Amino acid sequence: MAQKTVRPAKLTKIVATVSDLRCQVETLRQLWMTGVDVIRLNTAHQTEADTLLVVENARAVGRTIPLMLDTKGPEVRTALLTAEKVIDVKTGDKVFVCPSEAILNEYKAKGQNAFTTNYARFTDEVGMNNRVLIDDGLLGMHVVAKDEARRVLELVVENDGVIKGRKSVNTPDVKLQLESVTERDKTFLRFAAKHDLEFVAHSFVRCRKDIEDVRAILSENGSHAQIIAKIENREGIDNIDEILDVADGIMVARGDLGIEVPFEEVPMMQKMLIRKCNERAKPVITATQMLHTMMENPRPTRAEVSDIANAILDGTDAIMLSGETASGKYPFESVETMVKIAMRIESERAKNKELWTRTLCKSINTPRAVLCSAAMSAIQTLPVKALVCDTLTGRSARIIATYKAPVPVYAQCHDSRISRMLALSYGVYSRYVPLPNSTDALIVESLTALSEPATVGKDDLIVFVAGTPGNQKGSNIIEINTVDLILQGHSAHCVKAEERI
Repeated sequence: MAQKTVRPAKLTKIVATVSDLRCQVETLRQLWMTGVDVIRLNTAHQTEADTLLVVENARAVGRTIPLMLDTKGPEVRTALLTAEKVIDVKTGDKVFVCPSEAILNEYKAKGQNAFTTNYARFTDEVGMNNRVLIDDGLLGMHVVAKDEARRVLELVVENDGVIKGRKSVNTPDVKLQLESVTERDKTFLRFAAKHDLEFVAHSFVRCRKDIEDVRAILSENGSHAQIIAKIENREGIDNIDEILDVADGIMVARGDLGIEVPFEEVPMMQKMLIRKCNERAKPVITATQMLHTMMENPRPTRAEVSDIANAILDGTDAIMLSGETASGKYPFESVETMVKIAMRIESERAKNKELWTRTLCKSINTPRAVLCSAAMSAIQTLPVKALVCDTLTGRSARIIATYKAPVPVYAQCHDSRISRMLALSYGVYSRYVPLPNSTDALIVESLTALSEPATVGKDDLIVFVAGTPGNQKGSNIIEINTVDLILQGHSAHCVKAEERI
Protein backbone atom coordinates (compact mmCIF):
# COMPACT_ATOMS: atom_id res chain seq x y z
CA MET A 1 0.00 0.00 0.00
CA ALA A 2 1.37 3.42 -1.01
CA GLN A 3 2.35 5.85 1.72
CA LYS A 4 -0.23 8.62 2.29
CA THR A 5 0.91 12.23 2.32
CA VAL A 6 -2.45 13.86 3.13
CA ARG A 7 -5.10 12.62 5.53
CA PRO A 8 -8.47 11.88 3.86
CA ALA A 9 -11.14 14.57 4.11
CA LYS A 10 -13.80 12.41 5.71
CA LEU A 11 -16.30 13.33 8.42
CA THR A 12 -16.86 9.98 10.16
CA LYS A 13 -14.21 9.26 12.78
CA ILE A 14 -12.25 6.00 12.92
CA VAL A 15 -10.94 4.33 16.09
CA ALA A 16 -8.22 1.72 15.54
CA THR A 17 -6.96 -0.80 18.08
CA VAL A 18 -3.16 -1.06 18.22
CA SER A 19 -1.28 -3.80 20.05
CA ASP A 20 2.31 -3.77 21.27
CA LEU A 21 3.09 -6.35 18.59
CA ARG A 22 2.35 -3.87 15.82
CA CYS A 23 3.06 -0.40 17.09
CA GLN A 24 6.22 0.76 15.33
CA VAL A 25 6.35 4.52 14.83
CA GLU A 26 6.10 4.19 11.04
CA THR A 27 3.15 1.82 11.38
CA LEU A 28 1.31 4.28 13.60
CA ARG A 29 2.17 7.16 11.30
CA GLN A 30 0.75 5.29 8.32
CA LEU A 31 -2.43 4.39 10.22
CA TRP A 32 -2.84 8.05 11.14
CA MET A 33 -2.27 9.27 7.59
CA THR A 34 -4.62 6.61 6.19
CA GLY A 35 -7.47 8.00 8.28
CA VAL A 36 -7.36 6.81 11.89
CA ASP A 37 -8.52 9.49 14.36
CA VAL A 38 -8.09 7.74 17.74
CA ILE A 39 -5.71 4.95 18.81
CA ARG A 40 -7.29 2.37 21.14
CA LEU A 41 -5.22 0.49 23.73
CA ASN A 42 -6.90 -2.78 24.72
CA THR A 43 -5.58 -3.52 28.21
CA ALA A 44 -7.43 -6.86 28.32
CA HIS A 45 -4.54 -8.25 26.28
CA GLN A 46 -1.62 -6.05 27.37
CA THR A 47 0.62 -5.38 30.35
CA GLU A 48 1.47 -1.87 31.49
CA ALA A 49 4.83 -2.15 29.72
CA ASP A 50 3.09 -3.23 26.50
CA THR A 51 0.65 -0.34 26.72
CA LEU A 52 3.38 2.18 27.48
CA LEU A 53 5.23 1.13 24.33
CA VAL A 54 2.18 1.96 22.20
CA VAL A 55 1.71 5.29 24.00
CA GLU A 56 5.31 6.34 23.54
CA ASN A 57 5.37 5.41 19.87
CA ALA A 58 2.08 7.21 19.20
CA ARG A 59 3.41 10.31 20.92
CA ALA A 60 6.53 10.05 18.76
CA VAL A 61 4.28 10.40 15.70
CA GLY A 62 2.54 13.44 17.16
CA ARG A 63 1.28 14.73 20.50
CA THR A 64 -2.05 15.57 18.89
CA ILE A 65 -2.96 11.90 18.31
CA PRO A 66 -5.67 11.05 20.86
CA LEU A 67 -5.36 7.81 22.82
CA MET A 68 -8.14 5.69 24.29
CA LEU A 69 -7.42 3.18 27.05
CA ASP A 70 -9.93 0.32 27.12
CA THR A 71 -10.28 -1.37 30.51
CA LYS A 72 -10.84 -5.09 30.89
CA GLY A 73 -13.76 -4.47 33.22
CA PRO A 74 -15.60 -6.88 35.51
CA GLU A 75 -15.81 -10.28 33.84
CA VAL A 76 -16.17 -13.97 34.59
CA ARG A 77 -13.75 -16.55 33.17
CA THR A 78 -13.31 -20.30 33.45
CA ALA A 79 -10.73 -21.63 35.92
CA LEU A 80 -9.32 -24.83 37.42
CA LEU A 81 -10.09 -27.38 34.74
CA THR A 82 -8.48 -30.79 34.29
CA ALA A 83 -4.72 -31.19 34.22
CA GLU A 84 -4.85 -30.86 30.42
CA LYS A 85 -6.81 -27.62 30.81
CA VAL A 86 -9.33 -28.79 28.19
CA ILE A 87 -12.70 -30.54 28.47
CA ASP A 88 -14.22 -31.93 25.27
CA VAL A 89 -18.01 -32.03 25.51
CA LYS A 90 -20.83 -33.26 23.32
CA THR A 91 -24.44 -32.19 23.03
CA GLY A 92 -26.38 -33.53 26.03
CA ASP A 93 -23.33 -34.03 28.27
CA LYS A 94 -23.50 -32.95 31.89
CA VAL A 95 -21.05 -30.37 33.25
CA PHE A 96 -20.75 -29.19 36.86
CA VAL A 97 -19.71 -25.71 37.96
CA CYS A 98 -18.17 -25.75 41.44
CA PRO A 99 -17.58 -22.93 43.94
CA SER A 100 -14.14 -24.13 45.07
CA GLU A 101 -11.18 -26.25 44.07
CA ALA A 102 -11.88 -28.74 46.87
CA ILE A 103 -15.37 -29.54 45.59
CA LEU A 104 -14.08 -29.51 42.02
CA ASN A 105 -11.59 -32.24 42.87
CA GLU A 106 -14.38 -34.43 44.21
CA TYR A 107 -16.24 -34.30 40.88
CA LYS A 108 -13.03 -34.85 38.92
CA ALA A 109 -12.27 -37.91 41.05
CA LYS A 110 -15.61 -39.35 39.89
CA GLY A 111 -14.63 -38.73 36.27
CA GLN A 112 -17.18 -35.99 35.81
CA ASN A 113 -16.71 -32.83 33.74
CA ALA A 114 -16.33 -29.86 36.07
CA PHE A 115 -14.77 -26.43 36.35
CA THR A 116 -14.84 -23.33 38.52
CA THR A 117 -14.79 -19.64 37.64
CA ASN A 118 -12.81 -16.63 38.82
CA TYR A 119 -15.95 -15.21 40.48
CA ALA A 120 -16.52 -16.75 43.91
CA ARG A 121 -20.29 -16.10 43.99
CA PHE A 122 -21.01 -17.34 40.47
CA THR A 123 -22.83 -20.51 41.54
CA ASP A 124 -24.89 -18.54 44.08
CA GLU A 125 -26.17 -15.95 41.61
CA VAL A 126 -26.87 -18.20 38.62
CA GLY A 127 -30.11 -20.15 38.98
CA MET A 128 -32.32 -22.81 37.43
CA ASN A 129 -32.81 -22.62 33.65
CA ASN A 130 -30.27 -19.82 33.27
CA ARG A 131 -27.98 -20.16 30.27
CA VAL A 132 -24.18 -20.18 30.57
CA LEU A 133 -22.15 -19.37 27.46
CA ILE A 134 -18.42 -20.13 27.19
CA ASP A 135 -15.74 -18.56 24.96
CA ASP A 136 -17.71 -15.68 23.40
CA GLY A 137 -20.78 -17.86 23.08
CA LEU A 138 -19.18 -20.70 21.11
CA LEU A 139 -20.39 -23.25 23.67
CA GLY A 140 -23.87 -23.08 25.18
CA MET A 141 -25.19 -24.76 28.34
CA HIS A 142 -28.15 -24.33 30.64
CA VAL A 143 -28.73 -25.09 34.32
CA VAL A 144 -30.88 -28.14 35.03
CA ALA A 145 -30.17 -28.59 38.74
CA LYS A 146 -28.68 -26.66 41.64
CA ASP A 147 -27.26 -28.09 44.87
CA GLU A 148 -27.91 -25.17 47.21
CA ALA A 149 -26.07 -26.75 50.12
CA ARG A 150 -22.86 -27.41 48.21
CA ARG A 151 -23.34 -24.43 45.85
CA VAL A 152 -22.86 -26.56 42.73
CA LEU A 153 -24.59 -26.04 39.37
CA GLU A 154 -25.45 -28.94 37.06
CA LEU A 155 -25.62 -27.94 33.39
CA VAL A 156 -26.50 -29.69 30.14
CA VAL A 157 -24.40 -28.94 27.06
CA GLU A 158 -26.32 -27.55 24.07
CA ASN A 159 -23.72 -28.09 21.33
CA ASP A 160 -20.43 -29.91 20.77
CA GLY A 161 -17.43 -27.91 21.88
CA VAL A 162 -14.45 -27.44 24.16
CA ILE A 163 -14.10 -25.81 27.57
CA LYS A 164 -10.70 -24.24 28.08
CA GLY A 165 -9.17 -22.27 30.93
CA ARG A 166 -9.35 -18.46 31.02
CA LYS A 167 -12.25 -18.30 28.57
CA SER A 168 -15.12 -15.84 28.90
CA VAL A 169 -18.30 -16.89 30.70
CA ASN A 170 -21.53 -15.06 29.87
CA THR A 171 -24.86 -15.44 31.65
CA PRO A 172 -27.59 -13.74 29.57
CA ASP A 173 -30.09 -11.74 31.65
CA VAL A 174 -28.42 -12.67 34.97
CA LYS A 175 -27.33 -9.64 37.00
CA LEU A 176 -24.09 -10.78 38.57
CA GLN A 177 -22.94 -8.61 41.47
CA LEU A 178 -19.43 -8.07 40.15
CA GLU A 179 -17.35 -5.14 41.34
CA SER A 180 -17.53 -2.27 38.84
CA VAL A 181 -13.78 -1.63 38.78
CA THR A 182 -11.31 -4.45 39.31
CA GLU A 183 -7.84 -4.05 40.82
CA ARG A 184 -6.40 -4.52 37.34
CA ASP A 185 -8.64 -1.73 36.05
CA LYS A 186 -7.54 0.57 38.86
CA THR A 187 -3.91 0.04 37.89
CA PHE A 188 -4.63 0.96 34.29
CA LEU A 189 -6.79 3.94 35.25
CA ARG A 190 -3.85 5.31 37.21
CA PHE A 191 -1.73 4.60 34.13
CA ALA A 192 -4.17 6.65 32.00
CA ALA A 193 -3.91 9.53 34.43
CA LYS A 194 -0.12 9.39 34.66
CA HIS A 195 0.29 9.47 30.89
CA ASP A 196 -2.45 12.06 30.26
CA LEU A 197 -4.58 9.89 27.97
CA GLU A 198 -7.60 11.54 26.39
CA PHE A 199 -10.20 8.76 26.71
CA VAL A 200 -10.99 5.78 28.93
CA ALA A 201 -13.47 3.21 27.60
CA HIS A 202 -14.81 1.20 30.54
CA SER A 203 -16.08 -2.31 29.83
CA PHE A 204 -19.38 -3.88 30.92
CA VAL A 205 -20.95 -0.66 32.25
CA ARG A 206 -24.24 -1.51 33.94
CA CYS A 207 -25.32 1.65 35.75
CA ARG A 208 -24.24 5.21 36.56
CA LYS A 209 -22.28 4.07 39.60
CA ASP A 210 -19.87 2.18 37.35
CA ILE A 211 -19.00 5.45 35.60
CA GLU A 212 -18.86 7.36 38.87
CA ASP A 213 -16.40 4.83 40.29
CA VAL A 214 -14.12 5.24 37.26
CA ARG A 215 -14.43 9.03 37.44
CA ALA A 216 -13.46 9.05 41.10
CA ILE A 217 -10.24 7.13 40.45
CA LEU A 218 -9.31 9.33 37.49
CA SER A 219 -10.03 12.50 39.47
CA GLU A 220 -8.00 11.31 42.44
CA ASN A 221 -5.07 10.96 40.07
CA GLY A 222 -5.52 14.32 38.37
CA SER A 223 -6.97 13.03 35.09
CA HIS A 224 -9.63 14.82 33.02
CA ALA A 225 -9.98 11.92 30.56
CA GLN A 226 -13.39 11.52 28.98
CA ILE A 227 -15.14 8.29 29.94
CA ILE A 228 -16.74 6.20 27.22
CA ALA A 229 -19.24 3.67 28.56
CA LYS A 230 -19.10 0.32 26.76
CA ILE A 231 -22.63 -1.08 26.62
CA GLU A 232 -22.36 -4.87 26.57
CA ASN A 233 -25.32 -6.33 28.47
CA ARG A 234 -29.03 -5.84 29.10
CA GLU A 235 -28.47 -4.06 32.38
CA GLY A 236 -26.48 -1.41 30.53
CA ILE A 237 -29.28 -1.11 27.97
CA ASP A 238 -31.95 -0.82 30.65
CA ASN A 239 -30.00 1.89 32.50
CA ILE A 240 -28.78 3.81 29.45
CA ASP A 241 -30.40 7.13 30.45
CA GLU A 242 -28.73 7.26 33.85
CA ILE A 243 -25.44 6.12 32.30
CA LEU A 244 -25.62 8.95 29.75
CA ASP A 245 -26.20 11.41 32.60
CA VAL A 246 -22.62 10.82 33.77
CA ALA A 247 -20.69 9.27 30.84
CA ASP A 248 -19.00 11.40 28.16
CA GLY A 249 -19.91 9.01 25.36
CA ILE A 250 -20.97 5.47 24.47
CA MET A 251 -19.42 2.53 22.68
CA VAL A 252 -21.90 0.08 21.17
CA ALA A 253 -19.82 -3.02 21.96
CA ARG A 254 -21.74 -5.49 19.84
CA GLY A 255 -19.53 -8.51 20.54
CA ASP A 256 -20.47 -9.19 24.15
CA LEU A 257 -23.82 -7.43 23.72
CA GLY A 258 -24.77 -10.04 21.10
CA ILE A 259 -23.96 -12.79 23.60
CA GLU A 260 -25.65 -11.26 26.62
CA VAL A 261 -28.90 -10.59 24.74
CA PRO A 262 -30.48 -12.47 21.80
CA PHE A 263 -28.45 -11.42 18.76
CA GLU A 264 -31.55 -10.43 16.79
CA GLU A 265 -32.17 -7.64 19.33
CA VAL A 266 -28.79 -5.98 18.77
CA PRO A 267 -29.61 -3.98 15.59
CA MET A 268 -32.46 -2.06 17.21
CA MET A 269 -30.41 -1.58 20.38
CA GLN A 270 -27.63 -0.11 18.26
CA LYS A 271 -30.05 2.36 16.64
CA MET A 272 -31.46 3.33 20.04
CA LEU A 273 -28.03 3.95 21.57
CA ILE A 274 -26.93 6.07 18.61
CA ARG A 275 -30.13 8.14 18.77
CA LYS A 276 -29.84 8.76 22.50
CA CYS A 277 -26.21 9.88 22.17
CA ASN A 278 -27.15 12.30 19.40
CA GLU A 279 -29.94 13.68 21.56
CA ARG A 280 -27.44 14.29 24.38
CA ALA A 281 -24.70 15.65 22.08
CA LYS A 282 -22.35 12.91 23.23
CA PRO A 283 -20.15 10.92 20.85
CA VAL A 284 -21.07 7.33 20.01
CA ILE A 285 -18.74 4.64 18.63
CA THR A 286 -20.07 1.60 16.78
CA ALA A 287 -17.72 -1.32 17.34
CA THR A 288 -16.94 -5.02 16.89
CA GLN A 289 -16.40 -7.10 13.76
CA MET A 290 -17.05 -4.25 11.36
CA LEU A 291 -14.46 -5.66 8.94
CA HIS A 292 -13.77 -8.98 10.61
CA THR A 293 -13.08 -10.87 7.38
CA MET A 294 -10.30 -8.41 6.56
CA MET A 295 -8.22 -9.97 9.30
CA GLU A 296 -7.50 -12.69 6.74
CA ASN A 297 -8.72 -11.27 3.42
CA PRO A 298 -7.83 -8.08 1.52
CA ARG A 299 -11.46 -7.21 0.75
CA PRO A 300 -14.60 -6.94 2.90
CA THR A 301 -17.86 -8.84 2.49
CA ARG A 302 -20.85 -6.97 1.11
CA ALA A 303 -22.57 -7.44 4.46
CA GLU A 304 -19.69 -5.67 6.25
CA VAL A 305 -19.89 -2.76 3.81
CA SER A 306 -23.61 -2.42 4.49
CA ASP A 307 -23.04 -2.68 8.25
CA ILE A 308 -20.62 0.26 8.22
CA ALA A 309 -22.83 2.29 5.90
CA ASN A 310 -25.94 1.75 8.02
CA ALA A 311 -24.13 2.70 11.24
CA ILE A 312 -23.12 5.99 9.61
CA LEU A 313 -26.63 6.60 8.28
CA ASP A 314 -28.01 5.90 11.77
CA GLY A 315 -25.87 8.76 13.08
CA THR A 316 -22.81 7.16 14.65
CA ASP A 317 -19.92 9.54 15.23
CA ALA A 318 -17.20 6.92 14.95
CA ILE A 319 -16.62 3.38 13.70
CA MET A 320 -14.03 1.07 15.22
CA LEU A 321 -11.53 -1.55 14.15
CA SER A 322 -10.35 -4.16 16.66
CA GLY A 323 -8.43 -7.23 15.56
CA GLU A 324 -8.32 -5.87 12.01
CA THR A 325 -5.62 -3.37 12.97
CA ALA A 326 -4.29 -5.03 16.13
CA SER A 327 -3.31 -8.35 14.59
CA GLY A 328 -4.93 -8.79 11.17
CA LYS A 329 -3.10 -9.25 7.89
CA TYR A 330 -4.48 -6.08 6.29
CA PRO A 331 -4.50 -3.25 8.85
CA PHE A 332 -3.98 -0.34 6.44
CA GLU A 333 -6.35 -1.76 3.87
CA SER A 334 -8.99 -2.10 6.61
CA VAL A 335 -8.69 1.59 7.47
CA GLU A 336 -8.72 2.54 3.80
CA THR A 337 -11.86 0.45 3.27
CA MET A 338 -13.63 2.21 6.12
CA VAL A 339 -12.60 5.59 4.69
CA LYS A 340 -13.99 4.72 1.24
CA ILE A 341 -17.32 3.57 2.66
CA ALA A 342 -17.60 6.58 4.96
CA MET A 343 -16.82 9.12 2.25
CA ARG A 344 -19.34 7.58 -0.13
CA ILE A 345 -22.11 7.63 2.48
CA GLU A 346 -21.18 11.20 3.45
CA SER A 347 -21.46 12.16 -0.22
CA GLU A 348 -24.93 10.62 -0.43
CA ARG A 349 -25.91 12.35 2.80
CA ALA A 350 -24.87 15.72 1.31
CA LYS A 351 -27.28 15.18 -1.58
CA ASN A 352 -30.23 14.34 0.69
CA LYS A 353 -30.88 16.78 3.53
CA GLU A 354 -33.26 14.34 5.21
CA LEU A 355 -30.28 12.09 5.93
CA TRP A 356 -28.56 14.69 8.12
CA THR A 357 -31.25 16.49 10.09
CA ARG A 358 -33.23 13.66 11.71
CA THR A 359 -31.65 13.33 15.13
CA LEU A 360 -30.88 16.59 16.89
CA CYS A 361 -29.57 17.51 20.29
CA LYS A 362 -32.44 18.04 22.73
CA SER A 363 -30.68 21.00 24.42
CA ILE A 364 -32.57 23.54 22.29
CA ASN A 365 -33.41 25.93 25.13
CA THR A 366 -30.01 27.59 25.34
CA PRO A 367 -28.57 30.45 23.23
CA ARG A 368 -25.72 28.18 22.20
CA ALA A 369 -28.07 25.49 20.85
CA VAL A 370 -30.20 28.07 19.03
CA LEU A 371 -27.12 29.50 17.32
CA CYS A 372 -26.01 26.01 16.30
CA SER A 373 -29.47 25.35 14.87
CA ALA A 374 -29.32 28.61 12.92
CA ALA A 375 -25.91 27.64 11.57
CA MET A 376 -27.35 24.36 10.30
CA SER A 377 -30.22 26.20 8.61
CA ALA A 378 -27.66 28.34 6.77
CA ILE A 379 -25.79 25.24 5.61
CA GLN A 380 -29.07 23.77 4.31
CA THR A 381 -29.92 26.81 2.19
CA LEU A 382 -26.57 28.33 1.18
CA PRO A 383 -23.46 26.93 -0.58
CA VAL A 384 -21.50 26.89 2.67
CA LYS A 385 -18.09 25.17 2.47
CA ALA A 386 -17.32 24.91 6.19
CA LEU A 387 -18.45 25.83 9.66
CA VAL A 388 -15.96 27.42 12.05
CA CYS A 389 -16.64 27.64 15.76
CA ASP A 390 -14.66 28.57 18.81
CA THR A 391 -15.16 26.51 21.92
CA LEU A 392 -13.91 26.60 25.47
CA THR A 393 -15.37 23.29 26.61
CA GLY A 394 -16.11 21.52 23.31
CA ARG A 395 -19.86 21.61 23.94
CA SER A 396 -20.72 23.81 20.92
CA ALA A 397 -18.76 21.56 18.57
CA ARG A 398 -20.46 18.45 19.98
CA ILE A 399 -23.92 19.99 19.50
CA ILE A 400 -23.06 20.85 15.90
CA ALA A 401 -21.81 17.29 15.36
CA THR A 402 -25.27 15.87 16.16
CA TYR A 403 -26.66 17.34 12.94
CA LYS A 404 -24.24 15.25 10.84
CA ALA A 405 -23.89 18.17 8.41
CA PRO A 406 -22.15 17.51 5.06
CA VAL A 407 -19.45 20.12 5.65
CA PRO A 408 -16.43 19.98 7.99
CA VAL A 409 -16.58 21.74 11.35
CA TYR A 410 -13.33 23.48 12.25
CA ALA A 411 -13.31 23.89 16.02
CA GLN A 412 -10.92 26.48 17.39
CA CYS A 413 -10.08 25.30 20.91
CA HIS A 414 -8.39 27.36 23.57
CA ASP A 415 -7.25 24.26 25.44
CA SER A 416 -5.14 21.66 23.62
CA ARG A 417 -6.69 18.92 25.74
CA ILE A 418 -10.21 19.88 24.59
CA SER A 419 -8.95 19.88 21.01
CA ARG A 420 -7.84 16.25 21.28
CA MET A 421 -11.06 15.24 23.04
CA LEU A 422 -13.16 16.33 20.05
CA ALA A 423 -11.54 13.58 17.97
CA LEU A 424 -14.62 11.35 18.38
CA SER A 425 -17.20 13.93 17.21
CA TYR A 426 -18.53 13.58 13.67
CA GLY A 427 -17.16 16.09 11.20
CA VAL A 428 -15.24 18.06 13.84
CA TYR A 429 -11.59 18.87 13.16
CA SER A 430 -10.07 20.86 15.94
CA ARG A 431 -6.92 22.83 16.56
CA TYR A 432 -5.47 24.76 19.45
CA VAL A 433 -5.71 28.55 19.17
CA PRO A 434 -4.58 30.76 22.09
CA LEU A 435 -7.51 32.69 23.53
CA PRO A 436 -7.32 36.35 22.36
CA ASN A 437 -8.70 39.35 24.25
CA SER A 438 -11.59 40.22 21.89
CA THR A 439 -14.09 38.56 19.58
CA ASP A 440 -12.61 40.39 16.58
CA ALA A 441 -9.14 39.10 17.37
CA LEU A 442 -10.58 35.61 17.92
CA ILE A 443 -12.19 35.54 14.48
CA VAL A 444 -9.16 36.99 12.71
CA GLU A 445 -6.72 34.60 14.37
CA SER A 446 -8.97 31.58 13.78
CA LEU A 447 -9.54 32.28 10.08
CA THR A 448 -5.91 33.22 9.50
CA ALA A 449 -4.85 29.89 11.00
CA LEU A 450 -7.26 28.07 8.66
CA SER A 451 -6.39 30.12 5.57
CA GLU A 452 -2.62 29.79 5.71
CA PRO A 453 -2.57 26.00 5.08
CA ALA A 454 -5.48 26.50 2.61
CA THR A 455 -8.01 24.60 4.73
CA VAL A 456 -10.54 27.14 3.48
CA GLY A 457 -10.15 29.55 0.56
CA LYS A 458 -10.60 33.32 0.76
CA ASP A 459 -13.71 33.20 -1.45
CA ASP A 460 -15.32 30.27 0.38
CA LEU A 461 -18.62 30.96 2.08
CA ILE A 462 -18.43 29.90 5.72
CA VAL A 463 -20.47 30.07 8.90
CA PHE A 464 -18.64 31.31 11.98
CA VAL A 465 -20.12 30.63 15.42
CA ALA A 466 -18.26 32.30 18.26
CA GLY A 467 -18.51 33.70 21.75
CA THR A 468 -16.98 36.53 23.72
CA PRO A 469 -13.53 35.54 25.01
CA GLY A 470 -13.71 34.74 28.68
CA ASN A 471 -17.48 34.17 28.60
CA GLN A 472 -18.09 30.65 29.91
CA LYS A 473 -21.79 30.62 28.93
CA GLY A 474 -21.24 29.57 25.32
CA SER A 475 -21.54 31.00 21.83
CA ASN A 476 -23.29 34.33 21.32
CA ILE A 477 -22.64 35.42 17.70
CA ILE A 478 -23.05 33.90 14.25
CA GLU A 479 -21.64 35.31 11.02
CA ILE A 480 -22.15 34.10 7.46
CA ASN A 481 -19.86 35.44 4.73
CA THR A 482 -16.80 34.67 2.67
CA VAL A 483 -13.53 34.17 4.52
CA ASP A 484 -12.03 37.28 2.90
CA LEU A 485 -14.90 39.60 3.83
CA ILE A 486 -15.07 38.33 7.40
CA LEU A 487 -11.33 38.86 7.77
CA GLN A 488 -11.51 42.37 6.32
CA GLY A 489 -14.29 43.48 8.64
CA HIS A 490 -12.82 42.13 11.85
CA SER A 491 -9.24 43.09 10.98
CA ALA A 492 -10.41 46.70 10.70
CA HIS A 493 -12.04 46.49 14.12
CA CYS A 494 -8.83 45.06 15.56
CA VAL A 495 -6.84 47.99 14.16
CA LYS A 496 -9.29 50.54 15.58
CA ALA A 497 -9.13 48.87 18.96
CA GLU A 498 -5.34 49.07 18.90
CA GLU A 499 -5.55 52.78 17.95
CA ARG A 500 -7.82 53.49 20.91
CA ILE A 501 -5.32 51.75 23.18
